[in-house]
Amino acid sequence: MVSVKSRQVIWGKGAGRCYLPGCNKSLIGDLVAGNEDANFGFVAHIVAETPTGPRGDPVRSPLLEDDPKNLMLMCGVHHKLIDLDEVKDYPEDRLLGIKAAHERRIEIVTDIAPDRASHVLRYGAKIGDHDSVLAFSRVRTAMLPDRFPADGRSIGIEITGSIATDGEEAYWQTEVDNLVRQFELHVRSRISAREIAHLSVFALAPIPLLIRLGILLGDITPIDTYQLHREPAGWIWARNGEHAAFKVERPSTISKVVALKLALSADITEDRIRSVLGGDASIWSVTAVSPGNDMMRYPEDLVEFRGLIRKLNNEIKTLHGADARIHVFPAIPASCAVDFGRVRMPKADLPLSIYDEVRTRGFVRRVDVD
Repeated sequence: MVSVKSRQVIWGKGAGRCYLPGCNKSLIGDLVAGNEDANFGFVAHIVAETPTGPRGDPVRSPLLEDDPKNLMLMCGVHHKLIDLDEVKDYPEDRLLGIKAAHERRIEIVTDIAPDRASHVLRYGAKIGDHDSVLAFSRVRTAMLPDRFPADGRSIGIEITGSIATDGEEAYWQTEVDNLVRQFELHVRSRISAREIAHLSVFALAPIPLLIRLGILLGDITPIDTYQLHREPAGWIWARNGEHAAFKVERPSTISKVVALKLALSADITEDRIRSVLGGDASIWSVTAVSPGNDMMRYPEDLVEFRGLIRKLNNEIKTLHGADARIHVFPAIPASCAVDFGRVRMPKADLPLSIYDEVRTRGFVRRVDVD
């Protein structure tokens, strides 16, 4: 018989969740205590309480019968799995490893201070013929262990199932309007009411829309911007590997037409820009030493990128004058697009025209910000 004290210890360490990986059942009832609500929680033995039980031992079973280190909280299905259906697949060493990993994960989550809460903002818009869907269950894990989702849910700004594609004018009219309206309703109003003190932003959409989102967000409210990676897949920042390095090239001549080339994930040749703006355009360039879709692997790289863009905005305005307009030609990761918009100061920085590349037409002017 497991003591009340041992039940409380194991229940606390397990935080009311089944220990087996992949099981998300919240266990709020147990037969031993007489609370028979919802999913039952069973206190399972790693080394059986009797020598003849699963993983039992003549000497150790009596000694470990009531030891919390030998106990795991399980749902009914998985209790039966490890003790009856697949006993051979769950030897003592494996269960001890599962127990340690589960309790470490719960410790990390429950150790986060209340002031580390962050409201999750998910923004998705159709790219090409594919809907961009960002599941809350996928993005929230990327916040741990530094932050956790405020209110246990997210703010979603997205249109799915749209007939129009990003190669059509109608798409841009609809999506920009949708973004601005929903942002005002679901985000800005709550920031103004001081309901939101911190935001965690997960966004996947055509680059001009991501820049527009960043401009709406600004840099007054504290924000963590995340990047979706292909390898390894997911939103979690890297723990090793090279940091991003940037190069800035300034134009040799200063003209009235100003272009800013942002070529971090792919190259953009100057002739593609001049075919749109003319041969006398002054082209400023920001490139990556190692370009690619996954080149932004650390949040510190975004900090460096934001600082670089702030300096460029000031430099371009100084050299070209307050009446100039910056024509932006981007091939950048999503997180960079959001943060490019975030650093813009509406009253101080130059107006922008943001372009998107269409396969059969080249760069097309999509979003203007005055």
